[in-house]
Amino acid sequence: MSRYLEAIYYMWFEKEPLRSARLADWLGVSRPTVAVGLRRMARDGLVRMNGRKEIELTPSGMRSAESIVRRHRIMERWLTDGLGLDWVTADAEAARLEHAVSDVVEQRLYEVLGRPMTCPHGNPIPGYSEASPREERLSSLAPGQGATITRVSEVAEREAPLLLAYLSQRDLTPGREVSVEETDVVGKTLRVRVAERDVTLSHETASKIWAVPRGKS
Repeated sequence: MSRYLEAIYYMWFEKEPLRSARLADWLGVSRPTVAVGLRRMARDGLVRMNGRKEIELTPSGMRSAESIVRRHRIMERWLTDGLGLDWVTADAEAARLEHAVSDVVEQRLYEVLGRPMTCPHGNPIPGYSEASPREERLSSLAPGQGATITRVSEVAEREAPLLLAYLSQRDLTPGREVSVEETDVVGKTLRVRVAERDVTLSHETASKIWAVPRGKS
């Protein structure tokens, strides 16, 4: 059930509607398979359905999901900071390794890495940090607005891993200053300025980037 818990946590964190059909798409399995899995998780007290027919993690389910995500993000930091792997490779390898790491090794890695607050893509490590309440999706900013990139959506990491490489190559990474130069409502694109060059993004891609607008209190 770890894959289910992890996926539900990511969608919850990104404020996506948590419906079984969406979860099936994320996991790449059939809807009946997801229905069976959710019934088992509900029986075990990990999830429940709210009045809008959306999936919710119970307190027990949230603790389990946070544990899985925390380990994954610490592994990503070790693979990038310690071994020098790129974003895409580190994410894939962390998914393979996280299930074989004990609590003792996880804590030791965290300490050796200098107690990082986020994964390489800027997403907070549960239990150690939280997302900024001031951040907004880059796609929601108006022309002329500037911002500091805080993180790349975990949804992008899992559903479009090539997007990680695309953003990295264009310096659209956590900590970078970016300004929206132009938006095309019809074409659903926006042109941004980052690292002294212009980059055109689709609205969908820009929605996967979170940033704190300059001057926002």
